[in-house]
Amino acid sequence: MAKRAPPRPGATADDAERRDRTGSQAQAVRLARKTQSLDILYEIATCLSQPGSLEQVLDGFLDAFIELVDARAASVRLASGEGHTRLIASRGLAPDVVDRDRLMPVGRCPCGLAATEGGLRVQSGTVPCAQLIGGPMLEPDCTEFVVVPAQYQDRILGVYNLFLDRPLAAMGEDIRDLLMSVGRHLGLALEKARLEGEARRLAIMDERNIIGNELHDSLAQSLIGMRLQLKILSESLARKDFGAAQYEANALRRAMTQANADLRGLLANYRLKIDEAGFAQTVASLVERFRRETGIAVFFQNECQSLALSPAQEIQVYYIIQEALTNIRKHSGARNVRVLLNNEGDLYTVLIEDDGLGMTGVAESTPGEHAGLAVMRERAQRLPGQIVIESEPGEGTRIVLIFNAPPVAAARG
Repeated sequence: MAKRAPPRPGATADDAERRDRTGSQAQAVRLARKTQSLDILYEIATCLSQPGSLEQVLDGFLDAFIELVDARAASVRLASGEGHTRLIASRGLAPDVVDRDRLMPVGRCPCGLAATEGGLRVQSGTVPCAQLIGGPMLEPDCTEFVVVPAQYQDRILGVYNLFLDRPLAAMGEDIRDLLMSVGRHLGLALEKARLEGEARRLAIMDERNIIGNELHDSLAQSLIGMRLQLKILSESLARKDFGAAQYEANALRRAMTQANADLRGLLANYRLKIDEAGFAQTVASLVERFRRETGIAVFFQNECQSLALSPAQEIQVYYIIQEALTNIRKHSGARNVRVLLNNEGDLYTVLIEDDGLGMTGVAESTPGEHAGLAVMRERAQRLPGQIVIESEPGEGTRIVLIFNAPPVAAARG
């Protein structure tokens, strides 16, 4: 057991006890601040790992961080790599300030210096920033403007800013280390979003190659059919069989209309973009467009707790749903349609069912028949997964897609 130091000459026992009590209180304060720092770091890490788009994640991060450190405003800027930082998320700043501060050269402000050289930077108020954007950033001005780099490994991806009404030093001796740790968590979230966007871009490029082949095949099939109809029409005219000629002319007109509709549908696929709000919102938009264009009552249910699909899987599932709706529009005569997304852990189920005319010979169809169903089966294999198609004449059609998606670090909603 450690011995208490003897009292200094002239000091009383009460003085020694008071010093011990003061030291214990200081230690308790330091421990409380460290505990608070860990709580803040945990809260921020949780916010940054939530499912959703980068915009949603950053909004949650800023809301939580402002409350945790009692800041008046906060923002996140990305380093563009072209000599600028770009404002991508903010809280507490007026809309006109956000517009003026959207893009800023790196050499003219603390944000740019932190984004290129690193290090936490503290500026007294925002007067220098106001001079750059041509107006005050906050009214009244804050006490300190803090810039912290958002770093992933050895790369600085951007910065985040805090607008504080009390000095940073008043928050404790560990606050700088805490803010730098938060910057590393933010950098990880930014890098993850970048990699997901790149993977999605590559997956869409690959899918467009597939669509190009489908476009070629569809056009070739339509042109061959119309050429045959045109030949029959010419023969009917040569025989002066005007009744048959009129019939073939009408059939040719219908074939051209259908070919044009198919071509428009295929070209629309080239504009596919997974909604920033997530895959479920993209499917909801597809369903809404189907309802608007067909007048068929269609119900969309998303019962997934979270959607943890890779970009390539999102595209395949989207096109399977789109192909199923296209078949319903063309052939079913349905009045009601239901689209359901569901999952139990990493096992996903997609259901598309209608109350239309139904089909015959689905299970035994050859590759040349039911082309749309064959396309869906091919896409299911690419997931990989399996698709079950159940249909009877007059009983509607039920399509069930089942596949696995291994868990990822953060799911998209």
